[in-house]
Amino acid sequence: MDSNALKAFLSIVDQGSFSEAAEQLHLSQPAISKRLAALENQLGTTLVDRSHRQMRVTDSGARLLPHARKILDEIHNARVALSPDSALIEGELQIIASHHIGLHHLPNWLRRFKREYPQVAINLQFMESDAAYEQMHKRNAELAFVTLSDSMAPSFSVFAHWSDPMVFVAGADHPLARLEKPNLSDLANHPALLPDTSTSTYRMVSRLFLEENLILHPQMPTNYLETLKVMTGVGLGWSVLPLRMVDGSLKVLDGVLAQGMPVGNRVTRALGAIGLAGRQPGNAAKALLAIVQEEEGGSE
Repeated sequence: MDSNALKAFLSIVDQGSFSEAAEQLHLSQPAISKRLAALENQLGTTLVDRSHRQMRVTDSGARLLPHARKILDEIHNARVALSPDSALIEGELQIIASHHIGLHHLPNWLRRFKREYPQVAINLQFMESDAAYEQMHKRNAELAFVTLSDSMAPSFSVFAHWSDPMVFVAGADHPLARLEKPNLSDLANHPALLPDTSTSTYRMVSRLFLEENLILHPQMPTNYLETLKVMTGVGLGWSVLPLRMVDGSLKVLDGVLAQGMPVGNRVTRALGAIGLAGRQPGNAAKALLAIVQEEEGGSE
């Protein structure tokens, strides 16, 4: 099977459109259609049904999908294995980063990376962690820097990880800021400014409230932590934010208690660099990972 034909097939499936797949692979639409037709000819079966207004993957196409990805992964691994371990690291590196990591971690890494490896062109996408996992499954990036999920699929490998301490906060003039050691029951009397329910931060906080039989009152859910910080700072509610984001507009609610015990260590999350298991990182990716591990103290 021709690897370019397999790439065309996977791109058509992942993009859900011949025109978008052609754009992704920098091909004309007739060229990508020709590659798919050649693959179908070779296999003697239709992989994508074009008879409807919207294209549909056939049963044969669905069965081919995991094998096609595995074949291209092995071709990638062979290229990595055969690449010279020279001092010259070049080419293109595709990475994904969550917005928080992009604002608070990535600049230091990339400043050093570009200084040490100027021949590498970085293609960077920003997105929420859940979307990043999906894009990695589609092989649209080599590395993703995300919030690590406690339910992460075994198809991912964690190359580096570090803790991101979180703290309960309120605006400096908020009523909660005047309490010496607020209980969760005190927080339950005020609106909570949290990311949406799909995030690890929300799940951690929600679990604490459920254990205390308290009702959480989330307001204006958004996954942009900078927005949550601003809204908290002006007194619209309390939040849970990374310690490194705290400034003079916020008051850390020290010693928040549940059943008389501090809960601070239960809202720390893990950030990390992930790749696909079974797909080896290239030399440029390894170089960036080495910098990340040095800067963050993360380990494999």
